[in-house]
Amino acid sequence: MERDHITYTGPAIDDPALFAKLPKGLVDLLQKTNGFIHFHGGLHIRGACLAPAWHALRDAWLGENAFHRLYPDVKPDDIPFAEDCLGDQFLLRDAEVWQLYAETGEVESLEASFKQFMEEVADDPGEHLGLHPLLQFQRDGGHLKPGQLLSAHPPFCTEEAEDGVTVTAVASAERRRFLAEFAAKLRDLPDDG
Repeated sequence: MERDHITYTGPAIDDPALFAKLPKGLVDLLQKTNGFIHFHGGLHIRGACLAPAWHALRDAWLGENAFHRLYPDVKPDDIPFAEDCLGDQFLLRDAEVWQLYAETGEVESLEASFKQFMEEVADDPGEHLGLHPLLQFQRDGGHLKPGQLLSAHPPFCTEEAEDGVTVTAVASAERRRFLAEFAAKLRDLPDDG
């Protein structure tokens, strides 16, 4: 990926024990750059570090608030290696990239290997990362800082979103917590709710 679009680079590797559990392509990437934020917040690749927590792969995968603990359709072996600007997650499952749509909790295969995913994102980030909310935020003068995600109001999965949404920057931990709680409430609604 082009380095001129990287707006944050992770700290030095201080959690190398993770490498034994990760696929080679991801290990190779993390050994070159221990995670990063690309496209001004459009893609966040987590690193093999213990801090900051919002950047730590261990925290997202094995920690108290790991995605498999928050979403029933995420498996403990799914590796949440990355997220987009809204907090949707990219998971490695059986050498294939899957996407967790965090508002609804749905998980879908992108039918791409890690290498293919990274190439597709580099070729067309707007299409593969859904950068439209981030571009709207930037047009309005916003700038995502490391450790922030965009919050959309109303949530994109609602009918009200058809009339437009407002996006604001929030701490990534706050956004992830909201999304997990929102998806849990959606699961509890009857089919006609």
